[in-house]
Amino acid sequence: MKEYSDYDAMGLAELVRTRQVSASELLDEAVQRAEAVQGDLNCFSALYPDLAKQQLSKGDQTGPFVGVPFVTKDLAVAVKGAPLTNGSVSWKGHVAEWDSTLTQRYRDAGLVFFGQTTSPEFGLTTTTESTLYGQTRNPWDVTRTSGGSSGGASAAVAAGVLPMAQASDGGGSIRIPAASCGLFGMKPSRGRIPMGPWRTENWNGLSTIHALSRSVRDNAALMDATHGPETGNRYQAPKPERSFLEEVSRDPKPLKIALWRTAPNGTEPDEDAAAGLATTAKLLEDLGHRVVEAAPQIDGEAIGKAALFTISANIAAMIDDRAKMTGRQPREYELEPITLAMSNLGRTVPMVELAKANNLFNENAIIFETFLNEGGYDLILAPTLSRAPEKLGVMALTADPDSMGAAVASFSPHCPFFNQIGAPAMSVPLHWTPPTETAPQGLPIGMMFGGRYGSEALLYSLAGQLERAKPWVRRRPPIWAG
Repeated sequence: MKEYSDYDAMGLAELVRTRQVSASELLDEAVQRAEAVQGDLNCFSALYPDLAKQQLSKGDQTGPFVGVPFVTKDLAVAVKGAPLTNGSVSWKGHVAEWDSTLTQRYRDAGLVFFGQTTSPEFGLTTTTESTLYGQTRNPWDVTRTSGGSSGGASAAVAAGVLPMAQASDGGGSIRIPAASCGLFGMKPSRGRIPMGPWRTENWNGLSTIHALSRSVRDNAALMDATHGPETGNRYQAPKPERSFLEEVSRDPKPLKIALWRTAPNGTEPDEDAAAGLATTAKLLEDLGHRVVEAAPQIDGEAIGKAALFTISANIAAMIDDRAKMTGRQPREYELEPITLAMSNLGRTVPMVELAKANNLFNENAIIFETFLNEGGYDLILAPTLSRAPEKLGVMALTADPDSMGAAVASFSPHCPFFNQIGAPAMSVPLHWTPPTETAPQGLPIGMMFGGRYGSEALLYSLAGQLERAKPWVRRRPPIWAG
């Protein structure tokens, strides 16, 4: 199907609805493409076309994405009958016995599950490398990371295997892979997308789930199909005035946008990222918006420490959950060195520190919204990445802890803040570096926009405007499935 890559997910669904192509034909094409790029990119942890065929055999396919092939990440989202290893040797062989709440919403939207994309162990780093599955490579330059922790998803979508894929984000893990691979990625507000059925939040609310995609409209339509309350949720994001898909085609009013250059931890964008900020600011001004360099006053060291304590405690709890399933604690060789160190930290953090961490996250949410209100800002702009996608091996959970920690902290330093305060943020593929020997088309560096809690509608409206002004969907990396 030569024209497969010319369509986004909504376009493919329309082909199915009008009987120009069957869902089975789309599935065959997606599986063939997945197998074609797997050797180069190592972006899939599992392919299970038989489960997809079983799903199709039940008939009654409906929804906005009827018949569209889809993959989930090997973390957090369960598909009944499919493996779910969380990128860890300690979970090797585990098969999900139930569907996540979100999985059923995906099914109701018409999506057809045929595989699973790679994740680092427990999603703990900004590259997708693991002892269990090895290194996932970037289709723009196979010597570099595709981002993390949703790096398998970003590599698969960027390489033309499928138009969008599920991803999750506890500290940037939707936006970082999107930025690394030239895609659009949206991290939703806390409580926007369901995480059940057994719990309604992860990492004490830091983590959220959605998707990365080639087109903005796919991303918005998927949020339309999946957002909303679930059983037992303690909070939910504000109900939008209209569909997110409608917002994509509506240019926003002229906005006042704060350009946030220096990250909370003091990291400055390098020459490439700074160039991206400059060209993006000019594009925004050409579209009638006003860009002013300004930033909220954040104690980066304190909030980073709070996030480390929170995540480490949750990792220790996750390891204990696995021990209950198997009847034994994982052995040291079944966990990667930095994962093990974080788990040990999580078991020794005083309980009062978790209370302090939660309080600090709340305080910073107030600081951020106050900054927007007092300055009259609608959104902020920052580089998703402070530099081009990093070389493989540098940020892996098996690397030297000191150098790895420094590399991770400086790679995408603006991203975690929006997890900590629960607000939405998106990465838009608006900049590429100059060509290099290993990246003849250059490397993508996404630009991040963030807003008030519940402001996805405004973000999608701006994203649609930017996509029309500076389309990226036709850019194709050297590793391309088509």
